[in-house]
Amino acid sequence: MDKVLMIIFIVSAYAIVHSYVVYPLWLILFTPKNKKLSEQFTMQDNLPQVGILMAAYNEEKVIGEKIASVFNTSYSLDKITLYIGSDASNDKTDSIINDWVKKYPQIKLKVFGGRTGKSGIINSLAEDAKEEIFILTDANVIFTQDTIFNLIRHFKNTKTAQVAANIIKVSPTDKGIASQEKSYIALENKIKYCESVRWNVIMGAEGACYAIRKENFSPVPKNFYMDDFYITLNVIEQGKEIVFDPEAICNEDVPNESEEEFKRKVRISIGNFQNLYRYKKLLLPFWKGSAFAFWSHKVLRWNTPFLLLICFFTSFVLMFHSNLFAVLFSFQVAGFLTPAIDKVLGVNISTLRFISHFYLMNLALLKGFIIYLKGVDSNVWQPTKREAK
Repeated sequence: MDKVLMIIFIVSAYAIVHSYVVYPLWLILFTPKNKKLSEQFTMQDNLPQVGILMAAYNEEKVIGEKIASVFNTSYSLDKITLYIGSDASNDKTDSIINDWVKKYPQIKLKVFGGRTGKSGIINSLAEDAKEEIFILTDANVIFTQDTIFNLIRHFKNTKTAQVAANIIKVSPTDKGIASQEKSYIALENKIKYCESVRWNVIMGAEGACYAIRKENFSPVPKNFYMDDFYITLNVIEQGKEIVFDPEAICNEDVPNESEEEFKRKVRISIGNFQNLYRYKKLLLPFWKGSAFAFWSHKVLRWNTPFLLLICFFTSFVLMFHSNLFAVLFSFQVAGFLTPAIDKVLGVNISTLRFISHFYLMNLALLKGFIIYLKGVDSNVWQPTKREAK
């Protein structure tokens, strides 16, 4: 019995380490750094028309800066249309947008009378947009001057269906969880870039900003969270190529409060399990590049809460027969307690906060899974708190 429990513990512990350590290190260290670039548009080419699709709900703090960044671009303005769906905003969002329409008539505002949810907004805007390339983005994601061109240039290659931007998290301070989130996203971007180089796929273009051909865009089902992951996996299912462009830079504010990030991670978790059920066929054959990436980068990580519990209970039983497992069990107890310790101390100790953040986010994953099992009645969202500009 002890041998069986020990095997279960080892397999579960390795699965966690594989997703968070082995897979990222293997990709970063052994992915070719000088991949031959596919054919790309230049500024001298006849560039395609672009429809930028954005859902907004009570974004008065950021919407003006966002629109300004869209039109402060090296891309030809006569080739850009900005479609904004206001999801029953009840602040100054709509009036701010209408002020910008006076300067840029290619802004198309669509006001929804009741809360619809991001995916419903995007589906509706995609039906209205006639451009051959879409850029999907969020209201708090600020473009640089070359963001649009760097995304679009890859579509000269007819095999390319989707291009992910390099989202850089920014914060005026490293208080709270800001530092941990910035480090995590920076690592995620490196992983996605390596997946793109190695297999021409990435495990989820971040919904903050990515481009996709209209013909490869798939409407997101009702009540689905994580529309970006749904659309990305649909592109993989179609057998098309996805590019991650490190030079297609956008800046996004990161929440400092762990409570805000916890709520966001719960929403993400719900969408994760919705997408896992929908795209479970992409997990096989497991030796295929996209399937291996799906398992390693996402599925094992989504199941880390359960793996942690398995490790906890198996080591609890084994510690009565082994000093090693008594020590391992003690470390796990300390790990589970770090969020409470971090909150009580109220001191920004980097290592402690990273551990605390890890356990809190896995708790959010677990809570999201429970909500998923109960059934999702609506995907209407409440944005995280925006920093005033």
